[in-house]
Amino acid sequence: MVAERRGDAASARTVVLVHGIGMGRKVFGDLVQHLDEEALVVALDLPGYGDAPEPTRTPTIERMADLVAAYLRHLGRGPVVLLGHSMGTQVVTETAARHPDTVDRLVLVAPTVDRHHRRALRRLWRLGRDLWGESPKVLMLGAREYVRAGLNLRRKMRAMLTHRPEAVYGGVSAPTLVVRGEFDVVVPREWFDEVVGAIPNSRAFVVEGHRHETLIRTAGPTARDLRRWLSEK
Repeated sequence: MVAERRGDAASARTVVLVHGIGMGRKVFGDLVQHLDEEALVVALDLPGYGDAPEPTRTPTIERMADLVAAYLRHLGRGPVVLLGHSMGTQVVTETAARHPDTVDRLVLVAPTVDRHHRRALRRLWRLGRDLWGESPKVLMLGAREYVRAGLNLRRKMRAMLTHRPEAVYGGVSAPTLVVRGEFDVVVPREWFDEVVGAIPNSRAFVVEGHRHETLIRTAGPTARDLRRWLSEK
């Protein structure tokens, strides 16, 4: 993996960011700017994404979760606020369930995969619908990161779709914030409500007027609610 650190290293709070499929740590640029004055913020490139080398074999979601947990222990800052977007929510959920000592709080932004619509073509169709009319910023950054993800994107998609996050949610003990863009086609409201209901200690937040790539378009609304939530005991 590749890890990029920004922000206040003297802060007691550490926020670690995990991207979605085809993406990389660069998509969190706006979110980092909203958080780096009050926390140490670490954005990751998972194996084979962004600047991280392509592994010989495409790792499963569970394997990537173990790698994230190993890095968090190496980081040595105690339990962190662990945030994932899209496929990244599957990785961080597994991390929180398999390695609860590494996670203080969990944030799931646009959680996948909707168990009712797991087929790859269906997922791609929904993503295409969601991106129709999106901002040029989202389209350009997303296209660049997908190209960087390489020729093994099909295998990575298979690893994402074979994972069953619904079997893991009940094992998450960390307080969890679940976020959805109001018009997110990839994460329909029914699935979002199911995710929120399956996690024992969770809260829902809907970003009005936003879609699946809400953190790329502008991270301000999510960052504001995240700060409010983190300030609560």
